[in-house]
Amino acid sequence: MRELAYYEAKLEALREILAADPRVHLIGGTFFSLSPRRRLFQEIAKAYPERVISPPIAELGYCGLATGAAMAGLRPIVDLSTGSFIFEAWPQVVNEAANAFYMSGGQTRAPVVFHIFHGIRGGGAAQHSHSPQAMLWNAPGLEIVLPSSPRDVKGLLKTAVSTDNPTIFVDHVQLLEVRGPVPEVDEAIPFGQAEIKRAGGDVTVIATSYMVQRSLLVAERLAQEGIQVEVVDPRTLVPLDLENLLASVEKTGKVVIVDECHQSCGVAAEIAARIAEEGFDRLKAPIRRVATLDVPVPYSEPLEEFISPSESRIAAAIRSVLTGR
Repeated sequence: MRELAYYEAKLEALREILAADPRVHLIGGTFFSLSPRRRLFQEIAKAYPERVISPPIAELGYCGLATGAAMAGLRPIVDLSTGSFIFEAWPQVVNEAANAFYMSGGQTRAPVVFHIFHGIRGGGAAQHSHSPQAMLWNAPGLEIVLPSSPRDVKGLLKTAVSTDNPTIFVDHVQLLEVRGPVPEVDEAIPFGQAEIKRAGGDVTVIATSYMVQRSLLVAERLAQEGIQVEVVDPRTLVPLDLENLLASVEKTGKVVIVDECHQSCGVAAEIAARIAEEGFDRLKAPIRRVATLDVPVPYSEPLEEFISPSESRIAAAIRSVLTGR
């Protein structure tokens, strides 16, 4: 094992993917928008000048180009940068790529990866802080991936490129500098396999993306009070490993779901509904959700903190589910 930063593991995956498969093309030059990460990505672009394309700012156009190229046999990775920019390409993503296999009777595949940075980044304001994965979950035909660690971003990106289905690869800017172990040997991570990031017996916290890291910090702090939190990361929403989520709920009897989508109709809401339907008899207390409040994300960082799934809100929800208050 080596310890890498999240962005280093992601770059390593991109280099290895491009070297292994000539069908892979990268569309978009902002996989890492800040130096030195951008410089490292540009080194990849120089190594594969015919397979790394920097298109004009026309998301509808280049997502359509990528979807068509995927149908024709290539495996494009499209970087849309900020998550809300995928709204500009909505017809191509949810009405073309997502429907291609079904509407062709299984004759046409669209193995394209759409990469976005979601969530509250610090001063991104309402148009640059969206978490659109819940909306995309409402479009059957898309696989949805949310890595939370260096190991996961590398392993899941390799699987995303190899799958025959269109995939939404959801990143978070706040994860880029997070460090963690990454195997020396190439290791793809299958979709649909949740992982226990921290074992505990008192309460289950199901968290996604950057909220996994935030929940782990809260769990460490609460451990000093004798509260043992189990943190479970679904890693993919489609497919969703409900079986292992329910196994953790059965173990603890109490569950808090932490996700950065807005609370109404969000990822936390859907996971809570599925647990209530399939595992109600395993619950010893009502499910608690910690999500972004139902307002546009403000520019002010103190207001961002107030509406976001902050560490204080996560800790309060855990205490609430344990005490019944």
